[in-house]
Parts: sequence; structure tokens; C-alpha cells
Amino acid sequence: MAEITAALVKDLRDRTGAGMMDCKKALVETGGDFEQAVDWLRTKGLAAAAKKASRTAAEGLVGVVVQGNRGAVVEVNSETDFVAKNTQFQHFVGEVAKVALETGEDVAALLAASYPAGGGTVQEVLTNNIATIGEQQAVRRAAIVEATGVVASYVHNAAAPDRGKIGVLVALDSTAADKEALAALGKQLAMHVAAANPLALNADDIDAALLERERSIAAEKAAASGKPADIVERMVEGAVKKFAGEQALMSQVFVMDGKTRVSDVVAAEAKKLGADISVSRFVRFQLGEGIEKAESDFAAEVAAAAGVA
Repeated sequence: MAEITAALVKDLRDRTGAGMMDCKKALVETGGDFEQAVDWLRTKGLAAAAKKASRTAAEGLVGVVVQGNRGAVVEVNSETDFVAKNTQFQHFVGEVAKVALETGEDVAALLAASYPAGGGTVQEVLTNNIATIGEQQAVRRAAIVEATGVVASYVHNAAAPDRGKIGVLVALDSTAADKEALAALGKQLAMHVAAANPLALNADDIDAALLERERSIAAEKAAASGKPADIVERMVEGAVKKFAGEQALMSQVFVMDGKTRVSDVVAAEAKKLGADISVSRFVRFQLGEGIEKAESDFAAEVAAAAGVA
């Protein structure tokens, strides 16, 4: 068996792009034979996966699953939108959502969990998918929602059942006996969340830093009006209050009718069902939000590939 030195491990990493520990393991498994170690990494899909790891994965799918009064939403990214149409990828997203329902919101725990259909852990199946599909992919985030009444879901721009570009979960706490009516309300609220993208449940829940930013903008605008200081102050407070009301779910105008506040819609349904209804939480995942996509000069890429200066 050839000596497995740090330099040899580094050379293998430079050749394949795989992680240091994976390179060391490959060399141990192959008795220190460099070329066999390369093949071992390729067979495991580790070399292919690692070489693609630097690419930006901002496409993919958001998946949701609801069981009883508990729901999960996950985002799994890919490099291109074509992968979202791949049935292997779609199936993976659906299975990952089911695993998240059991493991919770921690992505590391989710990746380390056993994959439902076999094949090892979620991470191992993901690595295999990267190798077979040929694109970088990543499980980016997960969220869990629970309720004493119902958890409702909605997926927008669905590429497959419960998998699309936007995934929403809404939790309704209620003792109402008519669960179907409660679920119908939850579905409408989830659709509203998808469309209106509220920042928080109530105005008091909006990030204080965001409100302060709006206050500064409003103050600058109001000061330019030349009005007295007391009027300017009222203008600023009014602008901030208006912003908070427009960004909080319960005070937004319901998109289904364009005139009724969400809080009034919920109150009316509670009266109809004869039981209190409280929207306790909502989660909205939009594919790729917050990911900076690298700008690409396609002509330059083609020229570089052809060796044109």
C-alpha cells in the first residue's frame, strides 16, 4: 500500500475538486492508488458533485407537505429551471419535505436523516442526484408550522403537486368542529400570503429596523414639504403606520375581494363557525429569494471556451 501523504491527498483534491476527507477516504479504500482513487470518487459521485459546488444554485423548487395539524415547507435549489421539470428532482423535493416534517427546521439534521425510499441519508441521495442530473443542487432551508386547528398550504406556479415556485403554510388555531370550512379559509389565506407577501402577522411584529428605515424616508419627504414641525411629525407617524398596516397580514386588504381586511375575514368566519379562529403563524418560501445570481456574459464564455482572446 502506497503511503498516503498530505501532499497526495491535496493532489487528489486538486484533480477532482472533492473534499479533503473524501479524498483521504478514497486513497485508503484504494490502497493509495491515485488513479483508482479518482475513479472511486467518480463512482461515488463525489468528484462530480464537488466540481459543481461553486456554481450558483438559485432555481429549483419549493415543496410543501401537510399531515394532520402539522406542515413542512422546504426549498431545494438547482442551477437551472430545467431541473425543476426533472421527475427525479421533483420526487426528491417531495421526499425531503416529508423528512423535514419529522426532523424539523435544522438543515444539517435534515441532510443527515435517512431518505424514505432508501439509498442512505438525504445528503447521500442529494450527492447522487448531482452526479446523475449533472447540476449543483442544495437543500437550502426548511420550516415547520403547527396548529391546534388546521394547517393549510398553497403552492404557486406548481411544477408538480405541492411543488412550485412559492410555497405557503398558514396555521389556524381553533376548536371549530367544521374542519373542512376551516381548511378552506386557511387555503384562501395561504393564497393571499402568496400574492401579498406580508412581512409579519401583525403590525407590532414587523422588524423595528425596517420601521426605522421607513421612518427616516418619511421624515425626509415630510421635511421637504416646508410644513411646521408638529405637522411634519404627524405626517411621519402617519406614513409609518400606513406602511406597517400594508405589510402586516391581519391588516392587509384581502386579495380575494379587494376591500375587506384579513382580520375581518377571519372574524366573520369565526362567527359563522361558532368558534374563535386565530391565525397563529404563516410561512412563505419564494424560490431563490435572497440569493445573488451571478451575472453571466454568454458571448464571453463562448469566446473563452473557444480560446479566442
